[in-house]
Amino acid sequence: MTVTAQGPLPTRTYDVVIVGAGVVGCAVARELAGHPRLSVALVEAQDDVGQGTSKANTAILHTGFDAAPGTLEARLVREGHALLGAYAAASGIPVERVGALLVAWDEEQLAALPRLAEKAGRNGYHETGLLGPGELYAREPHLGPGALGALHVPGESIICPWTTTLAYATQAVRSGVDLHLNTAVQQAGWADGHLLRTSRGLLRARHLVNTAGLHADTVDRLLGHEDFTVTPRRGQLLVYDKLARPLVRHILLPVPTALGKGVLVAPTVYGNVLLGPTAEDLHDKRATGSTADGLAGLRDKGRRVLPALLDEEVTAAYAGLRAATGQEDYRITAHPEQAYVTVGGIRSTGLTASMAIAAHVTGLLAGAGLDLGPVREPEPVTMPNLGVAFPRPYQRAELIAADPEYGTLVCHCERVSRGEIRDALATTIPPRTLEGLRRRTRARAGRCQGFYCGAAVRELFERGAAGGGAGEWAAGEPSGRGRA
Repeated sequence: MTVTAQGPLPTRTYDVVIVGAGVVGCAVARELAGHPRLSVALVEAQDDVGQGTSKANTAILHTGFDAAPGTLEARLVREGHALLGAYAAASGIPVERVGALLVAWDEEQLAALPRLAEKAGRNGYHETGLLGPGELYAREPHLGPGALGALHVPGESIICPWTTTLAYATQAVRSGVDLHLNTAVQQAGWADGHLLRTSRGLLRARHLVNTAGLHADTVDRLLGHEDFTVTPRRGQLLVYDKLARPLVRHILLPVPTALGKGVLVAPTVYGNVLLGPTAEDLHDKRATGSTADGLAGLRDKGRRVLPALLDEEVTAAYAGLRAATGQEDYRITAHPEQAYVTVGGIRSTGLTASMAIAAHVTGLLAGAGLDLGPVREPEPVTMPNLGVAFPRPYQRAELIAADPEYGTLVCHCERVSRGEIRDALATTIPPRTLEGLRRRTRARAGRCQGFYCGAAVRELFERGAAGGGAGEWAAGEPSGRGRA
């Protein structure tokens, strides 16, 4: 297994190169890793997997009830919901089936609910139910006044998007896929094979898969295609403290519009509450900053949905960019004459659909002449479970008895132990930054945002990185220690 972030790239010609290591690119790599005869490379411009849209997802495992019926997205989300649900259960990825409520605040929205239920049925989801105001407020007693009813979608769930992406990539690398980080594709050409000029040198491939997310249209144009244009759609979100978690029991959704699903209030598997996202079409694919107007608008909408939420502490604000294309469907296209597959326009549902997208793309590659060879299921992985509804290391006496490092807390807000940080630094795809460590452990992601634990976490990170993982772990004790 190979993970590289610097130095020259291999001179070999890969059977497949995948451009973009977001959740979809990692899922495709994992799927192709199940064909052991193939040589596969996963190429990422940044220093970690899941660094783009995937890290700023709203973290919902969708049923696909409200997708446009008959679209490729509708089918792949429906299939992906089942696939990812089973995969998460087997891999230790936290999922909570909290269900969703589409809340109607006026007569027009109330009249739309039966149509949404019928649409769900056309998408193969038949578990929805209409609720009157009495039952709605019994289920969500902190809901703002004036709601007229809701559509209950019990299968909607919350999930950890970071662990999902990392699990796919870990399985892929352990099964022989080469992961090349800090490798931005700058030029691409086709002449009986693909030649990619990157920031680290040349890469050669017989087949190419474009899962470049916000930059999928750019890669497409390098190969002569202008089938779509990605318009970055910024979604700003507010993250409320864990003390707000008792205020909400379901994912609270507005009745959707043409711009998307609208502003939601949702619990997270980490015990926080999310408010957002906005939907702002921009031109700059790097504009991931929050704005005063955007956050004020979220608060205004949140005040109607869950007034008590506005009295709670905000832990963090962040923004992500979704790859909008002006189309109501994914833009997944095979170009057999170039042994090339474009995977574009993958919006927030891409997390849910990721495994189904990967299977679909693999089928397109086979149709374009790729000999897949025999199939071998990748070795299973067990990921650190970051969900508060599941036993964490600091709560497991038998684990602490065997290794006291799991009982020594470093990040008290998120209850992250030295043992967990040590383990993250020694994994197949270790973090290369403190942000990467936070996505793997939640260290510095809590209420104090690293004010208390930041120095201790940095010391452990730098010591582990210097030792190539956990090699220097026993030398000395960092500050900020505490027993669970």
